[in-house]
Amino acid sequence: MKRTGTRLAMRLVPLLLLLLLSGSLAADRPKAAETQRERTPLADRDRALLERELAAIAPQRPGKTDLYVLGFAGDGEESVFRNEVVYLKSLFEKRFDARGRVVSLINHPDSLGKAPAPLATYDNLYDALAGIGRTMDRDQDVLLLYLTMHGTEDHELAVQLQPMLEDWLTPEDLRTALDDAGIRNRVIAISACYSGGFVPALRGPDTLVVTAARGDRASFGCGTESEATYFGRAWLVDGLNRTTNFVAAYDIATREIARREKQQNFEPSLPQLDVGARIGKRLQAWESELHAGKAVPYPYAAKPGKRDAEAAL
Repeated sequence: MKRTGTRLAMRLVPLLLLLLLSGSLAADRPKAAETQRERTPLADRDRALLERELAAIAPQRPGKTDLYVLGFAGDGEESVFRNEVVYLKSLFEKRFDARGRVVSLINHPDSLGKAPAPLATYDNLYDALAGIGRTMDRDQDVLLLYLTMHGTEDHELAVQLQPMLEDWLTPEDLRTALDDAGIRNRVIAISACYSGGFVPALRGPDTLVVTAARGDRASFGCGTESEATYFGRAWLVDGLNRTTNFVAAYDIATREIARREKQQNFEPSLPQLDVGARIGKRLQAWESELHAGKAVPYPYAAKPGKRDAEAAL
């Protein structure tokens, strides 16, 4: 299922949902190209959950390169995006020595009920990055930002939990939030259609960008019957359980994605990789200090009889 469209304002519905998520106005934060835009009320509930997560972040360890991880499941209409961010936390805590350094923002009905989590909104993304930036050693430590959701041909990422939230995240939005947080060393992975369109705005000497598709191509694996996107399965589960190197995991992922797309007769998504001039040395330092744990099984099983991920992100 491809998604196209232009930016829509975030909105909160009245009555119960408004009561549930009512709160004070967020502090002014410039969203790229929208510095005069009125901010959406940030729910007291959401603020408390995020502040609790940020307060629990483990401090930076002097003399050691620490990895901090932020997962962003932007589209709450399908569980596949939530699945990947929940797994991201488990994978990096158990295998990559990031316990206490993982923050999750999740748009999903469960986030409002049985599995409370801060929602994946621009304000929460901005605040989470700022909180991580205050805790980490900005020159030594590394951030992994993993975003998974639908994307458009206009290079916007869908941020929604209908009927209460609908917005679009642009490359400039991401760059603004990262720059304002003062985070220097960045690994940014985006699982979405047309996500290669984010590379020009995000690239830099201290940044590694991995995307699920070229800027003019769809990627695959979403849908109500899917347990993981093609990219999420190939990079997170297959790649990073076989290697601790993000670029080597990309190489594993591209081969696996190409195989699946050829098998399904899909147009190749052509995942993208952009490696800054300095980020390689920083990642080598982190990897050299890492005592990797065992592979972490993916907990979400494919539904019996389902076809191999026919939907596009």
